[in-house]
Amino acid sequence: MTKIVELKELTKKFPGGKIAVDNLSLTVEKGDIIGFLGPNGAGKSTTINMMMDLIGITSGTITLFGESARHKSNRIRSKIGMIPQEIAIYEDLTAFENVAFFGGLYGLRGKMLKAASLRALRYVALEKNAKEKAENFSGGMKRRLNIACALVHEPELIIMDEPTVGIDPQSRNFILGVIETLNKKGITIIYSTHYMEEVERISNKIAIIDHGKLIACGSEAELINLVTNTQNFSIEVLYPEKVELQKLRALNGVQQVQLEGQILHIIANAEKNPLDDVLKILIAAEVAVKAVDQDKINLETVFLMLTGRKLRDAK
Repeated sequence: MTKIVELKELTKKFPGGKIAVDNLSLTVEKGDIIGFLGPNGAGKSTTINMMMDLIGITSGTITLFGESARHKSNRIRSKIGMIPQEIAIYEDLTAFENVAFFGGLYGLRGKMLKAASLRALRYVALEKNAKEKAENFSGGMKRRLNIACALVHEPELIIMDEPTVGIDPQSRNFILGVIETLNKKGITIIYSTHYMEEVERISNKIAIIDHGKLIACGSEAELINLVTNTQNFSIEVLYPEKVELQKLRALNGVQQVQLEGQILHIIANAEKNPLDDVLKILIAAEVAVKAVDQDKINLETVFLMLTGRKLRDAK
């Protein structure tokens, strides 16, 4: 397969010694939708900003379409569309004017620029709103316009940094559908998010990033295979305040324990199968057990196993 992006031992240190990206190596191949999955502050945006040469790197290398990102030619720049986390449009311009402005930056002119701008608006279902000013758009429409601005020059690689933050579920679903359509046309996509359900839906590869490190990368099935020797239990209890978490975590075979309300989540070694010992500790502490369920291993289990915390709780 053709390598579109190759990161080797990429590191970024900020003044004061903070390491935002830590020796990260990753390859993106043509046709991939690779999801950068991790909590806010994990290093996803910093990695993307280095790829786009918006901030300098401390060490390591970035190769885009076979060329160093440090010496990115206009030919390489024209192959990339960037959708930033913050909406980057001009509120006082119409939707068409916004898209045409960005198309002009890539050298499109005249009839070609007009056709490309309308095509990009059509991708995001804003063609009928072409003459409306962006200031009158909803948050979801502005996000879609932001995407159209990145698509106007028909890039081969699209990089999206948290493109669905702060929008309604309907708009989020629409944007994910646009991504799937673009990928079917052969466009390679890097998609950064902290929403697990999004990468589960659209990605053929998932890169789990935490504390600036690449924890694991592969398809959802490959990542789940990393923890196939585990069991995932949910135990509904009464009197959760009596649960002795430290005793449960000390049990042989128990790998992770979290209490959410009245639900006790336990990940354990399948061979050790410490469920009986868990129940004995709960009963001894006078914790009433209402139900015990064995949950299916999923991507959330993988994230918890590899990082030691749930994605939505990670900070």
